[in-house]
Amino acid sequence: MKKIYFDCFSGISGDMIIGAFLDAGFSFSILEQELDRLNISGYNISHEKCTKNNISASKFSVNVTDDQPHRRLSEIIEIINKSGLNDKVKDNAVSIFKLIGNAEAYIHNIDIESVHFHEIGGMDSIIDICGAAVCFHELGIAEIVSSPLNTGSGTVNTSHGILPVPAPATAEILKGIPVYSGNISGELTTPTGAAIIKHYCQNFSNLPDLKIASIGYGAGTKDFSIPNLLRIFIGDCTEDYAAYDEAMEIETSVDDMNTEYFSYLFDLLTAEGALDISVIPAVMKKNRPGHIIKVLAHKEKSDRVAEILFRETTTSGLRIRSVKRKILERFFITVKTKYGEIRVKVHNLDKMPTTISPEYEDCKRAAVEHEVPLKHVYNEAIIEAQGLF
Repeated sequence: MKKIYFDCFSGISGDMIIGAFLDAGFSFSILEQELDRLNISGYNISHEKCTKNNISASKFSVNVTDDQPHRRLSEIIEIINKSGLNDKVKDNAVSIFKLIGNAEAYIHNIDIESVHFHEIGGMDSIIDICGAAVCFHELGIAEIVSSPLNTGSGTVNTSHGILPVPAPATAEILKGIPVYSGNISGELTTPTGAAIIKHYCQNFSNLPDLKIASIGYGAGTKDFSIPNLLRIFIGDCTEDYAAYDEAMEIETSVDDMNTEYFSYLFDLLTAEGALDISVIPAVMKKNRPGHIIKVLAHKEKSDRVAEILFRETTTSGLRIRSVKRKILERFFITVKTKYGEIRVKVHNLDKMPTTISPEYEDCKRAAVEHEVPLKHVYNEAIIEAQGLF
């Protein structure tokens, strides 16, 4: 099972995250190809090798070529949802932007749709957040761990004036995350970096047991007395631990709910990071037909999942329990077929492929483009993937 550790000794930002992934070996051409699916113009991306305090790293940059408007959250979500990105990538990117939007709305005591996403809503942040979501998805990382975050100290210049570090919105996002200020004057952890790591990270600790496969250094823009770098370790868990993790199962039963609401409920729960959702027909008390709703989520997401279930269903109570999951190692490959390139998810058991699953969105796009049945594209992708093993 693939695992990643974020060493945030000099804070974290969106461009540092992508730079670290690229430095660890993630393909820049795949990143560029996926971001093209956003269907927006007025920018280009680049990366280059650099050094920070004599340590080699990769610097990722978004170069804005045209004037960009200050966008509201709904406008950003519309751009993402209308894009050709993978659905999971879209969901993760939207959730990250909602974290930032909710923090800004709370700090300024306004409705979230009244928030103008100044520097955090610029083109660079859209690319940073969607680019990070692409990297996480393509690498198929099963577990994400981070060190406590170095926020920096002093003040920072923003569109709202001079603010303390961490900036109020950043501090709001960082609730529940271990942080420290260190002795560096300046903003080390940005709202974008804080939101990305909060969305993805399951726990915060020192470097865990890990069989390291690659290390990446993502460079920040400024120079400090310490290297302005984000370091990531990517590898495999130890054999005994690799197959297991823990999650929370949130369950409820309803017998008076309009079933048309389930689709909307699923969308909300998925956007909040639910690992699995199921609805099971059941016979309730007084012989009424009803449904059992089960949601699986990481511990830090369970309160939010419970809030959604209370708000969006007719339930008056939930059953919550900790469960252990046994998970197959999983990763993505891209195969070339006569219908074009198709991404395929591979599940390993004892280091051997046990399930090969072509990505639906890629297959759907190829089927439409070539005017062939969807199952033909699926079968072709599976045959090409099996040939690699």
